[in-house]
Amino acid sequence: MDSQPSLLREQRKLQRLRCSVQCYDWGRRGQHSRVAGLFARNSGSEILQDKPYAELWMGTHESGPSFVVQTSVDNGVLVGSEGVSLKSWVSENPDALGDKVLDKWGCDLPFLFKVLSVAKALSIQAHPDKESARVMHKARPDVYKDDNHKPEMALAITEFEALCGFISLEELKDVLLNVPEIVELVGSADANRILHLDEQDEEEKAKSVLRSTFTQLMLASKETITEAVSKIKSRLHKESQVRQLTDKELLVLRLEKQYPGDVGVISAFFFNYVKLNPGEALYLGANEPHAYIFGECIECMATSDNVVRAGLTPKHRDVQTLCSMLTYKQGLPEILQGIPVNSYVTRYLPPFDEFEVDRCILPHGASTVFPAVPGPSVFLVMVGEGVMHAGLLKGVVVSEGDVVFAPANTEISVTSSSELQLYRAGVNSRFFQKKITSFALGQSK
Repeated sequence: MDSQPSLLREQRKLQRLRCSVQCYDWGRRGQHSRVAGLFARNSGSEILQDKPYAELWMGTHESGPSFVVQTSVDNGVLVGSEGVSLKSWVSENPDALGDKVLDKWGCDLPFLFKVLSVAKALSIQAHPDKESARVMHKARPDVYKDDNHKPEMALAITEFEALCGFISLEELKDVLLNVPEIVELVGSADANRILHLDEQDEEEKAKSVLRSTFTQLMLASKETITEAVSKIKSRLHKESQVRQLTDKELLVLRLEKQYPGDVGVISAFFFNYVKLNPGEALYLGANEPHAYIFGECIECMATSDNVVRAGLTPKHRDVQTLCSMLTYKQGLPEILQGIPVNSYVTRYLPPFDEFEVDRCILPHGASTVFPAVPGPSVFLVMVGEGVMHAGLLKGVVVSEGDVVFAPANTEISVTSSSELQLYRAGVNSRFFQKKITSFALGQSK
């Protein structure tokens, strides 16, 4: 009997995933963490109240792999036990990725999907570009886990706070005029070079001066940093008696409580302080400094775990590398509000080929369709319950904590049986449009 039709059916089926959790120290603890709740439902495990649940990982990265659940159907519900890793399953079923994805990224999922629950600030960090990642991974594979770049996007679930990119020249001048402790650290010569820059100066000159000043700060001795942080703390507490502190000053005092005497407390003055409302997103390219501060978000990125850290962390710091790799681009980051796809689905399209994210909120009893796309998708059910159909195959019940892999070229329809909130990660739609345009141009020559 020919096994080919059954093999094709298997490749087109929705594959339920058992996912990994990361319990970093900055995560929310126990029941207060949305990551903990989702992971407990996804894995059937108990939530430990004193444990920090920081990140739920959905994808193929070896630092936190997902596993395909070997399923059977019981009253329309997917049930079963953990089977092979998603990476192995994809290797055995490469058609599930689609030809264009295979051609560009090989036999692997090009994106990594996450949920983050942030109780205290993550490290001041940046992610290398592809060329740097290859060099760093080869030199230090124990620290830099892979040779890929890591552009990323954070989509707020709750109000979400972050430091992201360098403030404008005008704001930086205000900092130097109002935070004397920074001038003491970096020296009056560097401070004066910034204060004497004007808007007509060449962008490269401004970047050069900023690079010099920021590097001087980040490489200052532990003793001088501890003393400067202490002075800032004392001064701000005194000034709070006679004036309202700014949001940035209040943030600096919060960071000092979390990481006493840390250079990251002072360097926060150099970065944009961004507050996202639920449904707003922030994206970060290679070599852009950032630190997530507080809140919960959906995160999506290229499949990588490369992080260069320089402050607000007990982990390995590589300050010289971070300071040398940054772009030193100044100004506010772009905030994505999302593009409505239909009445229920909003799409977030960052300028990276590897990924996009859809946010879907379905009222009780409503239905929507995710049209077939030429690449794979991963769905996460955040809230509620419903039924998912892959094409004409029998539907399966999904509920909070379920994570489902959908193969390329598969139409997915969803009907809710309560208010249903789900998120979909997939390859960026613009990548497929570019491929079609390139093909058309080639044909016309």
